[in-house]
Amino acid sequence: MIEINELHKSYQTGANSLHVLKGINFSVKEGEMVSIMGSSGSGKSTFLNILGMLDEADEGTYFLDGKPIRNLNEKVAAKYRNQFLGFIFQSFNLINYKTALDNVALPLYYQGVKRAERTEKAMHYLEKVGLSQWATHLPNQLSGGQKQRVAIARALASDPKVLLADEPTGALDTKTSYEVMELIQKINDEGKTILLVTHEDDIAHMTKRIVNLKDGLIIDDSIVTQVRADEAQRKAAAHV
Repeated sequence: MIEINELHKSYQTGANSLHVLKGINFSVKEGEMVSIMGSSGSGKSTFLNILGMLDEADEGTYFLDGKPIRNLNEKVAAKYRNQFLGFIFQSFNLINYKTALDNVALPLYYQGVKRAERTEKAMHYLEKVGLSQWATHLPNQLSGGQKQRVAIARALASDPKVLLADEPTGALDTKTSYEVMELIQKINDEGKTILLVTHEDDIAHMTKRIVNLKDGLIIDDSIVTQVRADEAQRKAAAHV
């Protein structure tokens, strides 16, 4: 699904060059659920931007679903992003003046899907995340957890090959974080490939594999025993 070899990325800062990624080798099979961890400055944001086709490496190769991701103009990159990737952000990135339903339907609009079909699909995914009764509500009428569920529905609407989740629980309290992770785990159980960036150890252990970045290199890549989010919720509730 994802194959990356000897990936390098540098940025010019005045007269100096900052070498951010220093030869990343990384692969993800279809259906995996992987968390990427690393302290500030480790290169994880740059790495995620390259995976999301928001930035491009200086050296190395990146294949996504067998397609080489290299030297894409913005039109092709946008097409590939819409076709292959769904994004979930810490800050939700919902459009404030559009309803939950319209926010979810937005990727389908860019795919040229007709309005009736867009509405039907968007409602299907709102039902999937348990928010069909909130379809006509605006983002400012929703809680943080509900906003993230709308964002997840939007990410799923175009049926992407891979979900990229950038700190999806970073703006949520523990209880809501575990509820969102329970939903993300269910989506992975259905076969969706998920890459999740987090700085929270408990959230990372709700995935099936943890990759640690430090100073632009992968220093550890381990299969872990997945903690189920619903179990974590029960344990947390028992200690209250």
